[in-house]
Amino acid sequence: MVPRIYSRSEHGISRQSISPGCLKVLYGLIDAGFEAYIVGGGVRDLLLGLKPKDFDIATNATPDQIRSTFRNSRIIGRRFRIVHVHFGREIIEVSTFRAAHNVDNVAMVDDEVLSRADAKLDSVRATSGLILRDNVYGTIEEDVQRRDFTVNALYYTVKNFVVHDYVDGMADIDRRCLRMIGDPTERYREDPVRVLRAIRLAAKLDFSITRETAAPLATCAKLLESIPPARLFDEFLKLFLSGNSLQTYRLLRRHDVFQHLFPQTWIAMQSNTAYSDRLLEAAFTNTDARLSEGKTITPVFLLAVLLWPALLENLRGKGAGLASIADTQEAGQQVIDYQVQRLAIPKRFSFPVREIWELQQKFADRRGKRAELLASHKRFRAAFDFLLLREQCGEDLQGLGEWWSLYQQAQPEQRNAMVTALQQPSAIPHAKSRRRKVKSNRTQLTPT
Repeated sequence: MVPRIYSRSEHGISRQSISPGCLKVLYGLIDAGFEAYIVGGGVRDLLLGLKPKDFDIATNATPDQIRSTFRNSRIIGRRFRIVHVHFGREIIEVSTFRAAHNVDNVAMVDDEVLSRADAKLDSVRATSGLILRDNVYGTIEEDVQRRDFTVNALYYTVKNFVVHDYVDGMADIDRRCLRMIGDPTERYREDPVRVLRAIRLAAKLDFSITRETAAPLATCAKLLESIPPARLFDEFLKLFLSGNSLQTYRLLRRHDVFQHLFPQTWIAMQSNTAYSDRLLEAAFTNTDARLSEGKTITPVFLLAVLLWPALLENLRGKGAGLASIADTQEAGQQVIDYQVQRLAIPKRFSFPVREIWELQQKFADRRGKRAELLASHKRFRAAFDFLLLREQCGEDLQGLGEWWSLYQQAQPEQRNAMVTALQQPSAIPHAKSRRRKVKSNRTQLTPT
């Protein structure tokens, strides 16, 4: 396999755009007699005029040889042994060229969990196609074939400052498309997370996915169920907290992947598609806007929105059209318990999600000191934003959003007057009905 070589005048990559730590590793490996290339997203982003989040280096040096070359490094991983070279807070990831798995160097196992004996092998693969261990080293030509997309298989070296292109990755960058190297179905089976990576990169880069690469996405998405929930939660964060969540969501829906991440929500959406879709799209739009403005975000609010349709469906199943706080607590716990089997949501996120849901119940009950206490709750702001989002998407909440907006801006005397006014029957439409709801401690949650 002969690569096309792009000179500095053709590719335009400048060393000034590469981090000092990355350059030290490149020159250190070359001075030690090894090959060394920046590969993957770092090269791709430099070619697109973007600032790379990090830099990955590929080399013909083994992990032990890399470790010997850099004292500030350590070998990590079992499934895929790599080396992290530390320069303060920057970490440069260095991997050895990988070879293809074949009948001569790979052990096949029926289960997707390594036994003690299997764990000692360098190359292990499940019969489903999933790669369980990948430490067979090879040449750069072999390494190219192990990469996922052509745009991620461009190799830049400071030796002559050239880019090596074995798979027409430069042409695909010009065409702004994602194309899988090799047979897409087989590559997705090797690592089903590539299904999510294809969608995430297409959304991030505003690239199209070629027909051949996109065709198996829906079928292979089911393989995500074999991926550990902790790894899928990490992928969830990359998908939705990178500034392109709206387009990511639309691509997940278009390629029938969304239901394998949020199965309860997808089922609930079948009976109330328009409302659920509006809710999710509005939340993703707001998230992307906050990120573009440099504001901080947490996954809590998005998780609360993403699972809200599932919560409502759960309450409907209990016949709880008028839901009490106890109903919501029970339903919320059931929704979370089921979801963590797919995404391992840490408790530091799942607890606040349930609090946001439960506070939705309390917004309508503003008697006495309840409004004052609710306004001081640590989740009040997130819960209030959630309330506004529900109203924005068509829920009739009897003006609660406006009332609470005014309450937050009011002085203490004005707040007391607002609460007192609620006790006047003329100020409350359907006063008798509302009094009955307060007495039973139940609130309408289902969108009308």
